[in-house]
This record gives sequence, structure tokens and C-alpha cells, in this order.
Amino acid sequence: MAKRERQGGCMCGAVRFVARDVPGVYDICHCEMCRRWTGSSLLSVSVPSERVEWQGRKHVAVRQSSEWAERAWCTQCGSGLWFRVTDPENPGFGMTEIPLGLFDEPDGFVLESEIHVDVKPDSYAYRDEPHRKLTGRQCNEIYGSAE
Repeated sequence: MAKRERQGGCMCGAVRFVARDVPGVYDICHCEMCRRWTGSSLLSVSVPSERVEWQGRKHVAVRQSSEWAERAWCTQCGSGLWFRVTDPENPGFGMTEIPLGLFDEPDGFVLESEIHVDVKPDSYAYRDEPHRKLTGRQCNEIYGSAE
């Protein structure tokens, strides 16, 4: 699927976004932080940070969730808004991970990868499509520690 513009927002609508150059793929993270933040796994689309415009920023709270990343949510409804790497030395720097469920039109994305598959709860099941799967150790080797 070609990259294109997509819109979305939080559950209550206080925070909205327009994302440009959105890829047609999404990723799944099963790390403990993402599971606790979302209540399950984080299914997200990675978009260049400068290509996302946020409206309603007065309703956005941001927390530095690790030494190298931050997470944001809507202060009105609690919807998770983004995960973003803040360490310029990290390979993920410059990208914003937007939860798939925030997009107004979440259809048409294809699963590209799952990370931290070694801690994925056995009660989660996704279609067995061909995609990359990385363990926590492999992620740490590529991106650094998530803790």
C-alpha cells in the first residue's frame, strides 16, 4: 500500500492528528511496558515525527517512560496517543509510533513485525502472516534496553 495521509484521534476527540507519509504497515510490541500501557500489545504505525500534526495539544500529557523514550496520552479520556524515542543515538529516533486504533480508517495495514515475542502472553493470537519476529534480546541488541 502506498504511503498516504491519514487522520485520527483519541476516544473523546479532544486530541486529533493528521499524519502524512503513513506507511501501509504496522508493528506489534509485546514488551511489559507496552502491555501495561495499552492493556494488551501495542499495535502501532511508525510515522516520521515531523509528518504528524497534533491538534488539541493542551489535552496531551507526556511522560518520559524510560531513559530513551516517552509516551503520551489524552488527559480527558486517557487514550494512549504515541510512543516516541527521545534518544538521538537510538535507531528509532525521529519516528512516532501511533496506535493503530487511533486512525479513523485503520483498515488496509499489513503486519510487518512483532517484537519481544519471547514475552508475548500465550493467550494472544494473531494471524500467521509472514512477518519479522524479534525476541527481547534481539530488540535490545538493535534498539537498546526498554527498561
